[in-house]
Amino acid sequence: MRCDANGVSMADARYAVYFAPGPGSGLERVCASILGRCARTGKELAQPVLPGVEPQRLAELTASPRRYGLHGTLKPPFFLAEGTTEAGLLDAVAVLAADRPAFELPPLRLESLGSFLALTPSAPCPELDALARACVTELDPFRRPPSAEELARRRSVGLTAAQDRLLERWGYPYVLDEFRFHLTLTGKIPTSQERERLRAALAPLLSPVLHTPIQIRDICVFRQRCPKEPFAVMQRFDLALIPKPDIS
Repeated sequence: MRCDANGVSMADARYAVYFAPGPGSGLERVCASILGRCARTGKELAQPVLPGVEPQRLAELTASPRRYGLHGTLKPPFFLAEGTTEAGLLDAVAVLAADRPAFELPPLRLESLGSFLALTPSAPCPELDALARACVTELDPFRRPPSAEELARRRSVGLTAAQDRLLERWGYPYVLDEFRFHLTLTGKIPTSQERERLRAALAPLLSPVLHTPIQIRDICVFRQRCPKEPFAVMQRFDLALIPKPDIS
């Protein structure tokens, strides 16, 4: 049984490739406080007091994304495939990142995605889509196929035929043509009235960080060492910096 330096079985660890806002950035500070935890430092944070929202209710509604940490998914969580190693995964992500240019993401906006609230790009971003596609496909040799129980759980929400094919091939139904980048801020909110109330309460807090483009200069590997622990930033990998052409 493979174990890390702390004796935790590596068979229990899950990994993901995410975008995470820059350390100390306004986006990180505001959104991590909404979630109540910083995935970079591991520290629990005091959540903001929001008008019309009970503190305990905010804690409940953010419990699920707090566990994953503030992120935008590029390659969804996976267990390591047999015969692969954590070190090998990190090396592969480093190679992938070095071959992909840094780019600018359009400003984010707060919106409802189904029953939860998230930040999404305000305009299409082909560079982001290409980066996510590369992460899903090029790193797939490191992904252990999902169990029958996980497949059944994914299918229980009701998938389209296309999503089911993606689940079978890539282990997740919302990748490639079904990909929609977002930074999740809440779990499921049962009623539209409560979603709107929370959206209105969060809007002024988020407004200062939602009006400028975001520089995507690196990607992160997140790790969940065992099921009882939350995901945390493990390592950042710089994207390639492409010099601007000289137009003088």
